[in-house]
Amino acid sequence: MNLRQPNANEATGTINRSRSVVPMSGLCTACVDGCTGGCEIFVSSFRGREMLYPQRYGEVTAGADKNYPLDYSHLNIQGYAVGAKGLPPGVEIGPDTAIFPEVSTETEYGWDSKVKMRLPIFTGALGSTEIARRNWEHFAVGAAISGITLVCGENVCGVDPELELDNHGKIKKSPEMDRRIEAYRRFHEGYGELLVQMNVEDTRLGVAEYVLEKHGLDTIELKWGQGAKCIGGEIKVKSLERALELKRRGYIVLPDPELPEVQEAYRSGALKEFERHSRLGFVSRDSFMREIERLRSLGFKRITLKTGAYSAVELAMALRYGAEAHLDLITVDGAPGGTGMSPWPMMNEWGMPSFYLHAMTYQFCERLASRGMRVPDIAFAGGFSTEDGVFKALALGSPYVKAVCMGRALMIPGMVGKNIGLWLQEGRLPKTVSKYGDKVEEIFVTYEELKDRYGEALRDIPLGAIGLYTFCQKMKVGLQQLMAGSRNFKLATISRQDLIALTREAAEVSGIPYVMDAYREEAEAILDGAETRAYPATTMIIPLGDPTAILRFLREESRLQRLAVSA
Repeated sequence: MNLRQPNANEATGTINRSRSVVPMSGLCTACVDGCTGGCEIFVSSFRGREMLYPQRYGEVTAGADKNYPLDYSHLNIQGYAVGAKGLPPGVEIGPDTAIFPEVSTETEYGWDSKVKMRLPIFTGALGSTEIARRNWEHFAVGAAISGITLVCGENVCGVDPELELDNHGKIKKSPEMDRRIEAYRRFHEGYGELLVQMNVEDTRLGVAEYVLEKHGLDTIELKWGQGAKCIGGEIKVKSLERALELKRRGYIVLPDPELPEVQEAYRSGALKEFERHSRLGFVSRDSFMREIERLRSLGFKRITLKTGAYSAVELAMALRYGAEAHLDLITVDGAPGGTGMSPWPMMNEWGMPSFYLHAMTYQFCERLASRGMRVPDIAFAGGFSTEDGVFKALALGSPYVKAVCMGRALMIPGMVGKNIGLWLQEGRLPKTVSKYGDKVEEIFVTYEELKDRYGEALRDIPLGAIGLYTFCQKMKVGLQQLMAGSRNFKLATISRQDLIALTREAAEVSGIPYVMDAYREEAEAILDGAETRAYPATTMIIPLGDPTAILRFLREESRLQRLAVSA
């Protein structure tokens, strides 16, 4: 079975001429001399390196589509007909109290200084790509009113056209960073936070010092990598002058804009754009600990880490070093990931896919915990877009995973809301929208709720932010329903016991019981005449006179009570 067909994809704007395609190469079965083209090899023959990247930069976000052998669809969520975990103390459990609107979806992360969120999701790093810059206000305000964390990604200061540096090459003024922070803070209500991410160039430019001294941010994030690629971030620039400016600021710019032949190619029209790349980071325990100490000495209350789909060694380093450094959150991002502009072949063909990487993360966390170490709070990332995926991630990584980082799925609602506003102004609503009405209050189902909440200030909330908020409300209700069905009324009570693996291979990789094995012993005990007993924290089937089963129940009861108290 071929897991991916190369050489033609919408992301690169390429197509095959023939319906018959060789699975391995992606070439048409019969490649005809004289073909007028469309495939990646055809276009690469005259556009070269441009074809490494998704096309229409600044207008699209791309997600790799390699079909891995295992993913989260190989897990299902358990449902139960008895019990209720996580209801407030003293509440009598029954059909009038254990209703899904009573489910709490609030979470928190942090070592000592906690950040609460209304939902266990937050945005991926929205950095220097054009699509993040253009839509920032929609994303930022939407995250703020939804009560979730917003990650401002790498290189924002470094590509700021109005950036001013001091005599030491450090940031003196960055209007773009100022705009981004202020947009979120205007509607921030105490849930979630804005944190800024740093790579090699950001560290050299003094981003941490700037956002702390100018804006008093509490949190800074170090970046080791992401699921979309194993190199640093990149953007495209259209002008020679801009390419030269970014090279002067210390970035890798390709083709080299200082070469005479490159400048001539640009002037002749053959070269239409340049790539700006960030450098690879190099990690050692000593350098990492020194950087953590430096950032804490500057005054940051929280330090987080984003790492990518690297090998098991780098994952172990992130978790072990993070535990020793008392990091507040580690985001583990699996392949294939999404992007504003990452190399398309790399997105599909590098790194550990999310399901495998996340299963390994749980195993490594358990290993550290068994040695008496406290593990930092964890977030999973890499291809999530729905509430069922969020539930599965929280359960797979329980009790360590506190939230799910979502990239494109939290960007799309912001762009949809923004475009609805533009379509209304132009009087050209598409039928997919106009079937719900032709006024804002008719189209957005949460509009009246937000109007009641913000009154006249709603005029200052962009429609993209309303779109993101509306999507978050769908996520919340969907998560409440799944949690109630699995008898979890608090996020902290979700456990790996709430999942089943649909294939033997998924069970082997994840450690989640195979569907035909899960609760098999307890079920057979009932068939043999055992009693069913319900308890406030959990429900288990206890065969009469079986001390081993009773001990197993007491251990699980104790674990769930500890989780509920810590929540």
